[in-house]
Amino acid sequence: MKLFLVQHAEAKPKEEDPERSLSEKGRNEIKKVATFLKKQGIIKVNKIIHSRKTRAKQTAEILAEYLSPTADIEEEENLEPLADPLIWAKKLEGMNENIMLVGHLPHLSKLSAYLLCGNGNNEIIKFQMGGIVCLDRISGGNWVLEWMIIPDLLKNF
Repeated sequence: MKLFLVQHAEAKPKEEDPERSLSEKGRNEIKKVATFLKKQGIIKVNKIIHSRKTRAKQTAEILAEYLSPTADIEEEENLEPLADPLIWAKKLEGMNENIMLVGHLPHLSKLSAYLLCGNGNNEIIKFQMGGIVCLDRISGGNWVLEWMIIPDLLKNF
């Protein structure tokens, strides 16, 4: 099973937009990442799940447009910034399909640290807005980091 963890793309400041919709820069960056991944053919995702926040939903919608998941995108609880990462760690135990979670920091950082090291208190991965981290669950139920793509790597793409 592959797990794709995505920190939402850059959003507008709360003072400008209380809903925190994606900024133009955020839209452009996530489209660039999605275009790159589509051209490389390295993502086969069954489902995209996002938090209830507008910026995560918009990021998920753009990714779905380019990556064509086999199921619809879904909104779920416990992907908010301060959500308990153990909730999703337990949910993932019963899943076998490739999924993408679009959420926020520090939740994604804590979830990835817990899956990789068994301790969510240490920052293991430095997430970036609009970046995607691919974890792979191998035999025995252990997780490994397979790859990571961030917008800064694709400046000339």
